[in-house]
Amino acid sequence: MTTITTPFSGGCACGAIRYECSAEPIMMFKCHCRDCQRVTGGGFVPGLLIPAAAFRLTKGRPRYHFTPSLAGGNHKRGFCADCGSRLTGGESDERPSGFLGITAGSLDDPSWFRPQLDFFVSDVQPWDQMDPVIPKHDLYPPVPKA
Repeated sequence: MTTITTPFSGGCACGAIRYECSAEPIMMFKCHCRDCQRVTGGGFVPGLLIPAAAFRLTKGRPRYHFTPSLAGGNHKRGFCADCGSRLTGGESDERPSGFLGITAGSLDDPSWFRPQLDFFVSDVQPWDQMDPVIPKHDLYPPVPKA
C-alpha cells in the first residue's frame, strides 16, 4: 500500500489541466448520488475532500458544469474541456464552504486512496456493491468546519 505524501498532484487524461494540493485530505469518500452516477457512467464518484486554500492549478483551467444541490444553490463540478475528465466537485456556487472535492481517479498516484465513508446511499444502484465496513449516510455526511 502506498501512503499519501504532500504535496500530491493530479490532472486530466490529456494533460491540459494539472493541479497540486499541499494538504492531506480531510476525508476520502464515495458519493453515490444520481448526478455523480451520470457524470461517471458508474455507480459512484470516489473523491477526496480537501481545504480549498490548499488546491492550486498548475496548468490549464477547467470548465464548470452546475447541477442543483439538495443543500441549496448549485454544485460546481470542474472538468477538462478538451478530454472531458472530471476533476473537481462538491463546491456550492452560492455557499462556499472552504472545501473542495477532487476525484480520486485524477490523482497521479491513486493507489493511496482509501474511502472512509459512503454517502447518498439513498441513490445506490442495486448492482453497486458497497463496502459494508465503512459508515453510510443517506444524504450528505457531516462536514468538518473550515
